[in-house]
Amino acid sequence: MADTPRKTITLVALLAATAILIATVLSTPGTASPKTIAVTMRHSRFAPSHVVVRRGATVRLVITNVDPIDHELILGDETVQRRHETGTEPAHGSVPGEVSVAAGMVAETSYTFSRAGIVLIGCHAPGHYNYGMRGAVLVVY
Repeated sequence: MADTPRKTITLVALLAATAILIATVLSTPGTASPKTIAVTMRHSRFAPSHVVVRRGATVRLVITNVDPIDHELILGDETVQRRHETGTEPAHGSVPGEVSVAAGMVAETSYTFSRAGIVLIGCHAPGHYNYGMRGAVLVVY
């Protein structure tokens, strides 16, 4: 089995298991305010790299970059990730789910997950996405 299909199968299994474990927490009534998820950028990786949210949820992401280099966090499908990987945008911040985070800084963005499925997370600073600076959000009903 090739390495890429194995990683895909592992990712799908991890997301499915996480969805089952978190389903109880998500089914508990909560407040109307947006859920906040803290994301740390460390060693050119996202932590956590995989999260589960409910469809329709607006999530506030607070991103801390502890690396000595700049990063970005881009949420979107494969088309969005491909556009940013080949794009020339020097900075992000005005589009929900897209934010640049300078070295040693904290930034935030919010994003509404309107459809069930998988939303990809990526950093498209030169070489970072190919290096593995990516993740996924599983959006459940």
